[in-house]
Amino acid sequence: MTDILFYHLTESTLEEALPGLLERSVERGWRAVVQTGTEERRDALDQHLWIFRDDSFLAHATDREAYPAEQPVLLTTGEGNQNAAQIRFLVDDASPPELSGYERAVFLFDGHDAAQLEGARTHWKTLKEAGHAVTYWQQTQDRRWERKA
Repeated sequence: MTDILFYHLTESTLEEALPGLLERSVERGWRAVVQTGTEERRDALDQHLWIFRDDSFLAHATDREAYPAEQPVLLTTGEGNQNAAQIRFLVDDASPPELSGYERAVFLFDGHDAAQLEGARTHWKTLKEAGHAVTYWQQTQDRRWERKA
């Protein structure tokens, strides 16, 4: 069964938190897919991942570019798994596809956005009832993750 993690952003923005999580996923040898709620968010994250830190290079592409199957990190608005990822990140209340083919799925949601909070609660309830192992992580003031449930 897929491990499902809910990351409640209270101190960081998505742009601050996501690159580190993607780097750790790639370091594990996993491919990652990031599903966004809109094409605009996908394209903004694409640009951000090239420049988020001067000493970093995170190879990635969007689903509109050639050879998506070869990408270690693929940004998409769709529900497919074109790069055979082991981990799926869902942001901006993106609607999850069937998650059983992943080792892990991570929902990142903005704690200051009422719609994202409500969406995360709905996804939590649905996935828990489906028998997935779900955990809830919230940021501390020093931007570390603390397991709450």
